[in-house]
Amino acid sequence: MHLKLLVEALLFASPEPLASRQLLALLKDEGVKRAELEAVLAELQADYQDRALELVHVASGWRFQVRREFSTWVNRLFPEKIGRPSRALLETLAIIAYRQPITRGEIEAIRGVSINSSIVNTLKELGWIRIVGHKEVPGRPELLATTERFLNDFNLNSLRQLPPIAADEEQSAGQ
Repeated sequence: MHLKLLVEALLFASPEPLASRQLLALLKDEGVKRAELEAVLAELQADYQDRALELVHVASGWRFQVRREFSTWVNRLFPEKIGRPSRALLETLAIIAYRQPITRGEIEAIRGVSINSSIVNTLKELGWIRIVGHKEVPGRPELLATTERFLNDFNLNSLRQLPPIAADEEQSAGQ
């Protein structure tokens, strides 16, 4: 069986991104080497370069997805289960993404207002943040950080792909 077609079929059929190690495990009977798999993935990316779909590498692996320019039409197939995220929710998520791990109190100090507990709960329910520990200060507040799902949902392979913060935003965030 042609390796490229096999990898393409696996990626299309999988409901979640597949890591290279998962693909190699699925293809072990074919004797596929990592270098061969990487070459096939690069070929598939090139094949889909001018198509409505694209092959992307996100934090948890490889997946096919609809290109961003077609999202308006495709989103009509899937009505949102939650309303449009509020500015407060997005600000809170951005602070966590850029300053993690961070406590709720530190987020409130940066934003200058208290955080409604429903914002943190919503971010947890969406799978975008999680508790990664407790700060060693009185009260031992929870330390919050983003998840692999956050990276996947925002098309990021790692936090290094977050856009840089503008200098004036950094100054106001540090006050």
